[in-house]
Amino acid sequence: MTAHILILDDDTDVAYAAQMLLRRRHGKVSAAHTPAALPELLARDVPDVVLLDFNFAPGRIDGAEGLAALDLLRALPRPPAVIAMTAYADVPLAVEALKRGACDFITKPWDNARLVAAVDSALARHAAAASPAMSPATEALMGDSAAMRAVKTMIASVAPTEANVLVLGENGVGKELVARAIHQASRRAGQTFLAVDMGALPESTFESELFGHRKGSFTDAKADRAGRFQAARGGSLFLDEIGNMPLAAQAKLLTVLERREVTPIGADRPEAVDVRIVSATNLDEARLFDPSVFRPDLLFRLNTIVIRVPPLRERREDIPALLLHYLRAYESQYQRPARGMRAEAQAWLAQYAWPGNVRALRHACERAVILALGAEYEVDDFGLAPQAHAAGYSTGGVAGPGPGNPGDELTLSTLERDAIAAALAAANGNISQASRMLGVSRAALYRKLGKHGI
Repeated sequence: MTAHILILDDDTDVAYAAQMLLRRRHGKVSAAHTPAALPELLARDVPDVVLLDFNFAPGRIDGAEGLAALDLLRALPRPPAVIAMTAYADVPLAVEALKRGACDFITKPWDNARLVAAVDSALARHAAAASPAMSPATEALMGDSAAMRAVKTMIASVAPTEANVLVLGENGVGKELVARAIHQASRRAGQTFLAVDMGALPESTFESELFGHRKGSFTDAKADRAGRFQAARGGSLFLDEIGNMPLAAQAKLLTVLERREVTPIGADRPEAVDVRIVSATNLDEARLFDPSVFRPDLLFRLNTIVIRVPPLRERREDIPALLLHYLRAYESQYQRPARGMRAEAQAWLAQYAWPGNVRALRHACERAVILALGAEYEVDDFGLAPQAHAAGYSTGGVAGPGPGNPGDELTLSTLERDAIAAALAAANGNISQASRMLGVSRAALYRKLGKHGI
């Protein structure tokens, strides 16, 4: 389905510019110019992402109007992802918005690549939060296998400390959910948790995005702006897909972690930052320890504690409970009858290789709930590729058919699935790299992974 993006900004020129930019990638982009229009808009259609300005009345700079609108949006049964926008680069306001549930913030005037990346990331996170029944609080630590008990024990041990944590695991295992669980069990739980997709940060704006800049420090720096380190001050900063960083950017991050201070571009003096760093990557450890890929000195700063999140095929005993959880949640969401499952289907799904891990299982359950017609769920209801059944799956690899395999039908769906599988294999399972190869956004690729059960 086409994502719906709403821009709520009193400046009609700003809203129009954002609409024109985002319509190139997302078909449905609407705009409103006052928070008073929200109730009527939400009664018709709840958007997936809202770009929310924080000051509407002339002369107002306290952000109260935007914060009230944010509270209204977050109170919805399935709230949209909210990206805060402000022309004043007010760090306390940005932090307050993040505390109240905004997933990111943008300062105006924005960099087009940064805005697009922020929206793509927000869409991916919104898709992951499929329903209130599947919030991070209920799904982060699901499973009672020995492997998951070990993960829970590690989280309980490390959360109260200030140690940096590196979370390793394949795509779809729930690395961000583990990071959130660490934050929620830490002494910083009442402060900001800010997730940054390092793979989505344009290299040209890396320093500005993380460390901030001063007005006039470069051509488009029309106002001071805070970086992610300043916005997360006192809380936790989650650096996702850390393995995607270029070596030059890694050196800059290392300096910040060593000194515990950042120097915004154009600033005369550094600023102390107090953040807990949790990072994650889907790189296998052999590549992570390759100095041509990742700096050893930065790795040693990040991996004080390493938590390895197991793929689903290594904790098959958790699969029945996960299936039941997601099937019941989607039955409630879509108001479908509760169905049992044929014993043959249960056994087949328990032995499936699950490339894509818990994320793929969740998408398969959603498909089954929507399409099932019988009294019980059948294997075919889940729309999974039979080639991946009971197959081995190496980190970064993709179990699935290749072009020209016997029996494959030459359909657009088959060709799309094969192209995605080939791109993921070439990118060693890296979603950001694969999305660039395919010429689609990360959010679009996540939707296609779910569609094809990859």
